[in-house]
Amino acid sequence: MTAETSQTLDRGLRVLKLLADTDHGLTVTELSNKLGVNRTVVYRLLATLEQHALVRRDLGGRARVGLGVLRLGRQVHPLVREAALPALRSLAEDIGATAHLTLVDGADALAVAVVEPTWTDYHVAYRAGFRHPLDRGAAGKAILSARQRTVGEPGYTLTHGELEAGASGAAAPLIGVTGVEGSVGVVMLADAVPERVGPRVVDAAREVAEALR
Repeated sequence: MTAETSQTLDRGLRVLKLLADTDHGLTVTELSNKLGVNRTVVYRLLATLEQHALVRRDLGGRARVGLGVLRLGRQVHPLVREAALPALRSLAEDIGATAHLTLVDGADALAVAVVEPTWTDYHVAYRAGFRHPLDRGAAGKAILSARQRTVGEPGYTLTHGELEAGASGAAAPLIGVTGVEGSVGVVMLADAVPERVGPRVVDAAREVAEALR
């Protein structure tokens, strides 16, 4: 800690990070041990975070992330979308297909930014806000593939007709962006994705990841 930082705020943020990393919540004792502070300090931190709905405690006394975090999270999408747009525009114009940035939203894949090419006679209409299960479509499957990915494996996912008849998709996961799980991809009216599209999508995903770091 330095003179310019707040020890209490630092501890509160550490509490939120610890709770975000567990599915079953943590007790006051567990948080006390992980933070290296006494239980009284933890009680005060939890009480403050509860007032802002950032933490909730269940009947068994285990602390979990509260719904207030979701309200904060909604404000992240516009920032992510703005950072991704230059790479998406370049991708859409280069490939001549609709480019999109998709993020995880619960069990769904949610398109948060979409750019359509300006020079094609026709292309797939794909709107921001469109959602689908993670296990269907290139965007969701690319995200799932990243969860089993080994270090250094670039990887992209190709699909055909899973979300729209006659449409093919290619997507690559965002890698190395803390707190963001998503993918960048294109969707096109074609029986198969041209060979050069996969590597180009990987490059675009890398550009977006760098813009978000």
